[in-house]
Amino acid sequence: MLTKKILSTAAILMLLACSPQFDWREVRGSDVPFRVLMPAKTASFSREVQLAGLKLNMQMTAADAAGVNFAVGSVRLDEPGKAGIVAEAMKDGMLKNVQGQITKTADSPDGVVEVQGKLPGGEAVTMAARFIIKGPRVYQVIVIGPARQLKQDIIDTYMSSFSTE
Repeated sequence: MLTKKILSTAAILMLLACSPQFDWREVRGSDVPFRVLMPAKTASFSREVQLAGLKLNMQMTAADAAGVNFAVGSVRLDEPGKAGIVAEAMKDGMLKNVQGQITKTADSPDGVVEVQGKLPGGEAVTMAARFIIKGPRVYQVIVIGPARQLKQDIIDTYMSSFSTE
């Protein structure tokens, strides 16, 4: 009886957590080995970037839902030994883009960093990011949105769903 009550309560809570604004679906990288839950239809593209003095091709997969942006970026390094400095350059660039301050860091190397910042127009934003090094590849997993809209459960769902394959 108690188990039945717990299961039905959990099911109700899961239904309440589902929002029509966030239609979570599994997305796999087309040319990059990863999978993640995204809350809307994704777009993928690549562009050349300068990170830590290296010219790299960054592949991005991104989605937008309810004014919150979700993105996975990845670069492949010819010299995997430089992955740490490339990950740091990604983090520095992220902070500069939102004139941000780190407000929370996780204890693990693949942990989530949370940032409070503002967009060029002055709007306050919350950003959460993970930087993962896997072999010759560095991943940047980011969610950013208006501070009042980006709730912890959205950050947790997105960040915990990311994995490399």
